[in-house]
This record gives sequence, C-alpha cells and structure tokens, in this order.
Amino acid sequence: MLSQRLAEIWRHQRRMVGMYRRVVARRLRLVFEYSEKSMAENENDIVSRRMRGLDRAFEILEFLRVKRQPMRPNEIATEIGAPRSSTYELVNLLLGHGMLDYQGGDGRVFLGRRLYFLGTAYAEQFDLMRECGRMLGVLAEETRETAQMCLLEGNKYTVAMMREGIRPFRISSNVGELVAIPWTASGRLLVAHLSDQEILDFIPPEDFILPNGRRLEPADFIAQVRQAAEDGYFTFNSEVENFTHCFAVPIRQADGASIATLCLVTPREDGLRNRTAYLDSLLKAAHEISEKLGFRSSKGRLFGS
Repeated sequence: MLSQRLAEIWRHQRRMVGMYRRVVARRLRLVFEYSEKSMAENENDIVSRRMRGLDRAFEILEFLRVKRQPMRPNEIATEIGAPRSSTYELVNLLLGHGMLDYQGGDGRVFLGRRLYFLGTAYAEQFDLMRECGRMLGVLAEETRETAQMCLLEGNKYTVAMMREGIRPFRISSNVGELVAIPWTASGRLLVAHLSDQEILDFIPPEDFILPNGRRLEPADFIAQVRQAAEDGYFTFNSEVENFTHCFAVPIRQADGASIATLCLVTPREDGLRNRTAYLDSLLKAAHEISEKLGFRSSKGRLFGS
C-alpha cells in the first residue's frame, strides 16, 4: 500500500511539473512575442521620427530658398507651422553640418556654403545644366538678348539659369523665384505632356489670375498648350513685364516630354521685329541639347525652314 501511495504521489508530481513547464513556456513565449513586437514598434517609431525630421529639415531649406532672406528660427517655425523646439533643434543640426550659416545678425540663418559646393558638384555631373549654361552664353552673345533656362519646381515655373544680353538696356529675372505657370511662355510647353484634366489638377485655380487681375480661362490656356506643342515653341507679350516679349522652346528628353525650356526675354518691339531670327536661334540650340538627351524628331528644327 505504501509503495502504491508513493507511486501515485510521484505520478502526480510529474503531472504538476509538466503543467508548470507548459505554463511557463507559454508565458515565456508571450513575453518574447511582446518584446519582439515592442522592439519592432520602437524601431518603426524611430524610423518614422527620423523621416519626419528629414522632411522638416528639407522644408526649412526649401523655405529659405523661396524666401531668399535670412530669418530667425522662431520666424521659420511660425511660417512653416512647425514646433519651435524641433525647429531650433534642426536649425542647430543644419548649422553644424554647414547647410545653414548665420547671416544678418540677431541669430538669423540662411542657406550655407556647403550647399553651394553640393550644387557645384551636381552641375559638374549633370550634363543638362552644363550644356544649357554653355548654350545660354551662345544665345546671349548671338542675339544680344537675355537668355534663360527654365523649368518646373513643383507646380510653379522658375528660371534655373540666366545669361544677360550685351545690349545697353538689359532685362533680367530672379533666378529661383517661383511664378505661376499660366503667367509664362514656358509654362505652355512644360505641361504639354499632361492631359487636360491633369493640367487642371496640377495648376492651382488661383494661378489663372494674371498679374493685371484678369482671369485666363483654363480652357484657353489648354488650347494654347496644345498649339504650342504642335508648333514646338511659344511666344507672347509678357504677362509679368508690360514692355517685354518672351520666346520659349522646349528641351525634350528621349520620350519627347519637355523637361526644360530655353527662352529669350526681349524688349517688345525688338522681339517682334526679330521674331524669325530669334526663334531659329532658340530652336537650333534646343534641338542640339535634346539630341544629346536621346530625343529624335522628324520635324525641321528651324522656324524659317
């Protein structure tokens, strides 16, 4: 009897130990799963915060580029709608990396010298910028007018490069200034690859209000876009400067889309008088650059041909 009793006790203990081991194993598994989940969530949270920080840092740089003047960190925070604490932290980080420099006193900051060196390295490697810079010099010397290379920056137009003409009366624009697309000759060419609805979705409705307060009907603008694409150029009396005439010709990449334009900005009378010669010069220059980008066209490249 004693031996049977001891055997039962031993079997019971074994069952209890087995149950204990299973409970412990299950709890440990839950702990490990929770730990792994927490670590993954923490890693995702860290990555998310870093991405937000990068986005905010680029937003600060872009804001100063558009503003084109030194500003205090608290002013930057107010303008871009960011927390002051994180803005100050990012400004200090950008200062430490040379992306921002102190300028103008009172703690004001602006784009740093290191950005200039980055831009120089970009220009040296990007053939389009180098080729356009060379071609603008040729156009300015050949026509004596202000020559520009223009492109889209987001849903706005901007002058990326410029060479002033050698005539006594000079016309110039602010490089990097953002302008509504419908105000410009280049705008008709730079959105020509979009459908009508894509154009309407891309351009803010208020941008169809011209500098003189007149509203350009979107349908009329789209008609001008389609005609410019067919002609391969667009010219008009400037909507921004009353006394100038603008010429724009597209630079096309291999698939035919316009990635930039070459432009001439001239006094109105001179532009109208020399229209054929100026268009020939622009078309020849744009055709040469487009060919280097892989674009092939069966159309004649000269306006007068």
